[in-house]
Amino acid sequence: MQLRILKKAIVAAGAAALMATTALAGPADNSLIWASDKEVVAADTYYDTSRETVVIAQHVYDGLVFWDQANEEFLPLLAKSWKQVDPVTWEFELRDDVTFHDGSSFGPEDVVYTFNFITDEANGVLNYGDIRWLKGAEKVGDHTVRLVLHESFPAILSNLALVLPIVPEGHFDAAPEGSDGKKRFATVAPVGTGPYRVTSLKPGDSVVMEANPDYFADSPKGKPAIRTIAFRTISDGSTQVAEIMTGGVDWIWGLNNDQAQALSAAPHLASVNAPTMRISYLTFDLKGTSGTDVFTRREVRQAVGHAIDRERIAKFLMGENSDVVNAACHPVQFGCTGDVTVYDHDPEKAKALLAEAGFADGFSVDLVGYRDREVTEAIMGDLAKVGIRTNLTWLKYAAARDLIVEGKAAVANMSWGSSSIPDVSAVTSYFFGGGPDDPANDET
Repeated sequence: MQLRILKKAIVAAGAAALMATTALAGPADNSLIWASDKEVVAADTYYDTSRETVVIAQHVYDGLVFWDQANEEFLPLLAKSWKQVDPVTWEFELRDDVTFHDGSSFGPEDVVYTFNFITDEANGVLNYGDIRWLKGAEKVGDHTVRLVLHESFPAILSNLALVLPIVPEGHFDAAPEGSDGKKRFATVAPVGTGPYRVTSLKPGDSVVMEANPDYFADSPKGKPAIRTIAFRTISDGSTQVAEIMTGGVDWIWGLNNDQAQALSAAPHLASVNAPTMRISYLTFDLKGTSGTDVFTRREVRQAVGHAIDRERIAKFLMGENSDVVNAACHPVQFGCTGDVTVYDHDPEKAKALLAEAGFADGFSVDLVGYRDREVTEAIMGDLAKVGIRTNLTWLKYAAARDLIVEGKAAVANMSWGSSSIPDVSAVTSYFFGGGPDDPANDET
């Protein structure tokens, strides 16, 4: 059982979006500086799946197709056209006038290399769930590639557009080896075909992108409107606020409701409450491998569900326009259903369930979190009211996920953004596909 809260991202910025117009960029040097508390370790979505990297990757790389969200249609990008040959075979006719940032020409060899590399589980791409449907790729013409699927996959175009960027042939071959003998693919310098090229990447600190003057003019992404875009990691929220107030940065996001409202009063700032597809949830150790077996009892997990006041959290911490969702997917995703068990906020019922499980006096347990600390602390407060005392372990995402996959986290407050893919497969491929994040691995 998992608890989920639909999130609305709160942005306070001098520009409304990363691809802002020049008029909204820094007037002196035609630049935009964006800050977040998250660390970016790579510029591609294969070895860094943070939302920040997803945004950066859309500027640095191109996929075969482009998702036009406004008109809800797929448009040609690196591929000029495509056709489905049969349920498990697709062919893509590629552009012949595109170059990578290193000056090399784009062609079918790059597409074949990219897809055959990421489908090899030995290469350890972090978003393998987005590609597990693909059996392989092959060149079938001077400008044509064929993708062969394991089975029919209706969301193929969504994934190709949003999370599967194309890299040059041999791109990851020169990755250095770590002390454990494993390749460090995330350290390879980013090279794409996108409207921006990376000129500086300091893992965990900053990324600088410069406009690509050779970007093809008829791309649905458009020509780059700002000369320089820089990302900075600023871990402290108060420092982010101070920086945007004094002009040190132009755009920040992920603020709490109070911060956004306060910043709205500044005449030179604009606050936007915009929806995202990110869903927060709790995940439990169902095998008792974390050092405690309390969550192996169904009554305890049900008690947690009834203890948390999700309506209050959504309204007061995420903003009045936020909603509570009960399914393991976003309502806008194709295939998502709301026909699931609902756990109403009922502290007395939670206490009764704990007593039934043998914990009338409650218990203490460590809770792992990595983002939205105020939400995590609100959950902890609700749990304390019914006798579940939690000790917070605050980690970076990668460390938190490792604890969960290794069965060392008793309970964790996590989140999932589906990479903005408008199909429920963006959830099921990860959590119900037999991979490391599949809770079925906890079956005894």
